[in-house]
Amino acid sequence: MPLSNIKSTSFSLLSSPLIAVIRGKRAALFFAAVAIVLGLPLWWKTTETYRAPLPYSQISGLNALQLRLMVPITVVFTRDSVPLDDQEKLPFTVVHEREIPLKYKMKIKCRFQKAYRRALDHEEEALSLDNVKEAEAMLAEQKEQSEGSLTVFVISEHSLLLPQDMMSYIGPERTAVVRGIMHREAFNIIGRRIIQVAQAMSLTEDVLAAALADHLPEDKWSSDKRRPLKSSLGYEITFSLLNPDPKSHDVYWDIEGAVRRYVQPFLNVLSAVGNFSVDSQILYYAMLGVNPRFDPASSSYYLAMNSLPHVINPVESRLGSSATSLYPVLNFLLYVPELAHSPLYIQDKDGAPVATNAFHSPRWGGIMVYNVDPKAYNSSELPVRVEVDMVRVMEVFLSQLRLLFGIAQPQVPPRCLLSGPKSEGLMTWELDRLLWARSVENLATATTTLTSLAQLLGKIGNIVIKDDVASEVYKAVAAVQKAAEELASGHLSSAFVASQEAVTSSERAFFDPSLLHLLYFPDDQKFIFLEAHKSWKKPEKID
Repeated sequence: MPLSNIKSTSFSLLSSPLIAVIRGKRAALFFAAVAIVLGLPLWWKTTETYRAPLPYSQISGLNALQLRLMVPITVVFTRDSVPLDDQEKLPFTVVHEREIPLKYKMKIKCRFQKAYRRALDHEEEALSLDNVKEAEAMLAEQKEQSEGSLTVFVISEHSLLLPQDMMSYIGPERTAVVRGIMHREAFNIIGRRIIQVAQAMSLTEDVLAAALADHLPEDKWSSDKRRPLKSSLGYEITFSLLNPDPKSHDVYWDIEGAVRRYVQPFLNVLSAVGNFSVDSQILYYAMLGVNPRFDPASSSYYLAMNSLPHVINPVESRLGSSATSLYPVLNFLLYVPELAHSPLYIQDKDGAPVATNAFHSPRWGGIMVYNVDPKAYNSSELPVRVEVDMVRVMEVFLSQLRLLFGIAQPQVPPRCLLSGPKSEGLMTWELDRLLWARSVENLATATTTLTSLAQLLGKIGNIVIKDDVASEVYKAVAAVQKAAEELASGHLSSAFVASQEAVTSSERAFFDPSLLHLLYFPDDQKFIFLEAHKSWKKPEKID
């Protein structure tokens, strides 16, 4: 065999194991590369926390949101209300805008857009009367006004429509009357009077500050007396008769008839704010929990003002739990004191008896003490029959209900005649003013909720953000923006609806159970954690 053939065969035999080793290494490297290139992304994708995208930049921009609350005002001038030269300038529009000085991150401006025009023939006829009620009735037949708008009629300074000592009049509807003046600065003088009347009927600093009480620093604006009920989709009202001494008093109250005649008409008007449900109950042997003090001078008992806060807690345990209710619960209690503590009176801070013998607690309800006529004990045996005067009782409870919703008496300008409320107990412009306040409150609540949610999701990276949660966030942001646009356009009704949608969507997103699914909290503590995170930060104090 040739030598060359021997060398070739030997080399071939030696290289075969080496080639196998090299091929094995290459295969291992190939599989490792495949595992890294394909497996690692697949593992990362299948084990990562799913987080749908959210509009963080838009949520951040809500903190700098500027609200412009536009109040459309139609100003109608009669023939002799201003000089002839000024009448020839009609019609035209004047805009008055001012910022509400509240210590809140959201800037609020009120824009009064006054459209000046001459009176039409039927308006001239109505305003020529010498009775403002009859004039209002004639004008109301012609045209209905939209929510949030006002109409101010300017009459002659010598007109008999108003008493001679009155410069203006605010009616129960969305109308007002202002006296004109024959002066070269007539439009400026009348314009200032119109703004004063319009502010009393629409937007004031007190109204907006009360609506934002939960979002403002603890100062004069957010004291307890300025805290109306929080905005809600519904409210539950409970009327309770407390008879601690049924052996002495057989109490009868026609609560069904009283609710039908007095409460329901009021709630029908207020239904634009939310849904209402009403129920009643009678509680026997229910005590106030505070021992009244005896006054020898008047042979009566009294509850001092400083003891009133201690009255509610013992009674509340007998009213039934409101923890299961979806909506805020308002309690109105009629308390007939036991014979041993009769008569019983409530004193104010100066020690004088309160005229209504009642008091109310913000966001809770009210209590009225109803004393039995002492003559009833002389003419019959115990228990004496007690017929409750429901007219007197409902007058007190309805006034308390107004205060609980933040419907206070307006601060009218000097020499302004204020009409009494309608039969329903609520003026139309008072409802508009409440809708404005609720709209601003809803926007502040939705903005705070969305901001807190964005901060929470930014701090904790393993919280799942499902698509339906993201959808609610996008809806809430869009609803906030729409409500702000509608307020700026003077469309109060649609703005209020959009603000409610903003609150509802933001709360659904914030309290969605899936947000804390991967966090190690017991199920009964997860929502406590969410609520604590939402409310832990105090509002910033802005100079």
